[in-house]
Amino acid sequence: MARKRNPEGKMNLGGHLKELRKRLFWSSLFILGGTVVGWIIFEPVFQVLQGPIVELAAERGINATLNIGTVAGAFDLQLQVSIFLGIMLTSPIWLYNLWAFITPGLKQKERRYTLGFLFSAIPLFAAGCWLAWISLPSFVATLIGFTPTGTANVINANEYILFTIRILLVFGIAFVLPVVLVLLNFAGLLTTKNILNSWRIAVFVIALIAALATPTADPMSMFLVMIPLVALYFLAAAVTAINDKRRAKRDAKIETELTETL
Repeated sequence: MARKRNPEGKMNLGGHLKELRKRLFWSSLFILGGTVVGWIIFEPVFQVLQGPIVELAAERGINATLNIGTVAGAFDLQLQVSIFLGIMLTSPIWLYNLWAFITPGLKQKERRYTLGFLFSAIPLFAAGCWLAWISLPSFVATLIGFTPTGTANVINANEYILFTIRILLVFGIAFVLPVVLVLLNFAGLLTTKNILNSWRIAVFVIALIAALATPTADPMSMFLVMIPLVALYFLAAAVTAINDKRRAKRDAKIETELTETL
């Protein structure tokens, strides 16, 4: 009955603050639960993360090993990885809560756009992380390859894990950016012409992202990272072009109907 009386879901400032508190509480609760799960599965996850180092050392006979240099280093490392896993595992839940909080302030059509953004952003983020993961061994191999003969490469475990997480996040976020362009276009804030006119800047930014995400001396690795990102950028331009044509036809039809009415 309350929903029928308030179909748009409007609320006052106090209602918004209460809703925000509720969404933050549930999101934090699930992230905390995900962190506990991350703490439990830390050992097998850590074994997987250090896999490239161990395999490379065995294959090439390089003396490379992860090292924890402080008394509290192991605890700090496990806590960081657990929090990261908690955020990743519960991302669909806190993203939904974010969407549910924003929804009351949007029109019906804008809600559909936001929901479409969530459903497309999550798999794209996962795809970016997957590409980063399969590329990680080549990054590690290139960097460790600079170790001089007769020396040992004692790698700080905390720095290595943060390096790995940074690579995963940069790739994941980069894959989501084209979806943001489409969302802005559907909201009427960006046109295909704007996107295509900025392609040089976009390619430069993509090259910069690829350079940061592939800290190796191998230009081919950087090029391989750029290919899917550039393809996604122009795919986003194609999607916005279709939407712009549809919007132009709709506006022309409305204008014709108004002209006939007058």
